[in-house]
Amino acid sequence: MRGRRYQPPGMLGVTTEVRFAIDTLTLLVGLAIIVGLLGIVIPVLPGSMLIGLAVVVWAFATGGFAWAVLTGVAILLAIGWAGTYLITARHTKAAGVPPKSLVGAGIAGLVGFFVIPVVGLLVGFPLGLFGMEYLRLRDVTLARQTALVALKAVGLGMIVELGLALAAASLWFVAVTFWV
Repeated sequence: MRGRRYQPPGMLGVTTEVRFAIDTLTLLVGLAIIVGLLGIVIPVLPGSMLIGLAVVVWAFATGGFAWAVLTGVAILLAIGWAGTYLITARHTKAAGVPPKSLVGAGIAGLVGFFVIPVVGLLVGFPLGLFGMEYLRLRDVTLARQTALVALKAVGLGMIVELGLALAAASLWFVAVTFWV
């Protein structure tokens, strides 16, 4: 069969070059999803947003059933993102921690990130939160208690967002592996 290009089974009408591009794109989207999951745990990158944008790119390139997958991923990520903020706000408000303390802690976390590379955010945020609560309450014991409640609330919100982002990543992975 001279002059005919080899067509892999099940890929009629799709050249090898196109299939390679799709595989490369799928690999890059998978890496972006992994980075997004890390961004949820280490809040330097917008994790859920990165995962969502990666799946949007994949859906545009893939088409068809990928749009249904994108819808499911978007719903899971939106619930996780909203849950993070609602849980944190509810628990910190119940403990009497004002939003100003969380903002101050966030600023301290960002400063810590640049002062102490890699771990600075994890050191700066709790210390900033304790410092803001101490300035507000003028009592070390109360400041420590309210700071711990706020840290637990932030951690719980992060776990909820991570869990739903993992569900979204799993949905995408199952779709890539079995359906698309």
